[in-house]
Amino acid sequence: MTPADIITEARVLVQDTRAPYRYSDTLMLGWVNQTLKRMSVLRPDLFSFIGDIPTVANTVLQSCPSDSLRLVEIFQIKNGDAVTEVNREVLDQMYPNWVNEAAGTPVNFMRHVRSPNKFFLYPRPTAGVVLVGEYAQVPPAYTINQTIASLPDAYLPIAVDGVVFLAESVDNEHVNSGRAKLFQDSFSQTLAVGLQVRSVTDTEEGGMDPKQVI
Repeated sequence: MTPADIITEARVLVQDTRAPYRYSDTLMLGWVNQTLKRMSVLRPDLFSFIGDIPTVANTVLQSCPSDSLRLVEIFQIKNGDAVTEVNREVLDQMYPNWVNEAAGTPVNFMRHVRSPNKFFLYPRPTAGVVLVGEYAQVPPAYTINQTIASLPDAYLPIAVDGVVFLAESVDNEHVNSGRAKLFQDSFSQTLAVGLQVRSVTDTEEGGMDPKQVI
């Protein structure tokens, strides 16, 4: 899937398929990139990326890379042992001096509940420690023929709805008629339903009450 694919489908719905276009390719491309960023906020799981996360030596509080939206998981030290998630509040109560321990190889990480792309390491890392983790990536500004690698092709109709919503929003006639809201609702509701059905595919119970599963 490329922005050009999304624009082609969106032009059909806004009845702008013949040149000279009412909406230029440059304008439509801007709406595609806006839509992808809106999708990343509503469904960060769609833009997850697994890779290296460098650390800052001798510092307890760490940050995901600059293109991150939020942390998903820390798996391990690169080429090393696993790093296990623990609860910071519990660690603070059981061992309040953990923040002052000497630097070493981290064995635990804790989420920063008020900052979704920051996290804590215990013990604080020595120089050169690199983690392997997963985080939601902020979509870059795509060019018109660039492949949107992180987004499955099945989400093409949803991206089209988002672009059509933005296109119709600049026209007072379609705002007043409710056409713009129609596509906005389709965009947001379909994304929400996509999240709900994960309980069917991603759990052993298939979305059923575990008590009813035999």
